[in-house]
Amino acid sequence: MKAAYIEKNGPASTIKIVQLPVPELKTDEILVKVKAVSVNFVDTFVRAGSFKTKQAFPFVIGRDAVGTVSAIGKDTSDFQIGDLVWTNSMGYDGRMGTSSEFVAVPAKRLFRAPEVDPVKLVASVHSSATAAIVLSDVLQVKSDQQILIEGGAGHVGTKFIELAKSLGLEVTTTSNPNDFEKLQQLGTDKTFDYHKSIQGSYDYIVDTSGKVNLQDNLDHLNLYGKIALITAPKDNQFNFRVRQMYTKSQSINGFVISHATLSQIQSAGKILNDNFEAGRLLTDEIIKMPLDQAAKAHQLLENQQTKGKRIVLTME
Repeated sequence: MKAAYIEKNGPASTIKIVQLPVPELKTDEILVKVKAVSVNFVDTFVRAGSFKTKQAFPFVIGRDAVGTVSAIGKDTSDFQIGDLVWTNSMGYDGRMGTSSEFVAVPAKRLFRAPEVDPVKLVASVHSSATAAIVLSDVLQVKSDQQILIEGGAGHVGTKFIELAKSLGLEVTTTSNPNDFEKLQQLGTDKTFDYHKSIQGSYDYIVDTSGKVNLQDNLDHLNLYGKIALITAPKDNQFNFRVRQMYTKSQSINGFVISHATLSQIQSAGKILNDNFEAGRLLTDEIIKMPLDQAAKAHQLLENQQTKGKRIVLTME
């Protein structure tokens, strides 16, 4: 089978397109014939070695994929040959990646796909799963409360908006004013220019940009309020008034999906499928490229040349 792999960690130029044997199935695995694979920033971190995780070389890159069931391990019974399926937790922690014509996926990490565009689905799952886990498990949001999503026009920000609205929250976003109409169409109740000071008070604040002063956010957080950080400022530093934070019983929560538990991944999978079926979370603009251009895809992402679009590698 054709695969995009590396023999050691390094720059995008270390990615090779080669023929590898089709994976041998373990009893708890499903063999998936891959249709498409998304390319995320975390894929570039794993490839470069800046995100430390268990790897066996040669290492097939990529973590998210959509495809059809080709073979089934003898200890699995939830899938049938030909099912359209997706996964979003391969390619790290000792698991081989997805950028190949076939991939063996543990059945517990595989989800049957609803009848939507599979390319749009795989482009969405990384950001959408992050938003789903942060809202449902990290922040444990409650309906009828107020959430501020900073950087609402980004890939993750738009997913937070749609999921927060589906959970019954009042949603406020910050963004470039050029994006206000787009965010309102997604369900935002209030939009503010991210160049200006924060307004209002909130039960939850999600900073998707790493560009907002932490103290400013705490100043606009209600009693018992929670902040979620999914990135960091360039200098990797924040200063804030600790006494104010703890006397108001506020909390600051960090999250990266690479450390999500299997239970969190499975719960998010159900949330995503429910929303996909409802027509949500599928609005990303996409750059489609063949698997042969995996190295170029990584270079485009690292050089910030994607113009806000998601890259999807296809097997066609």
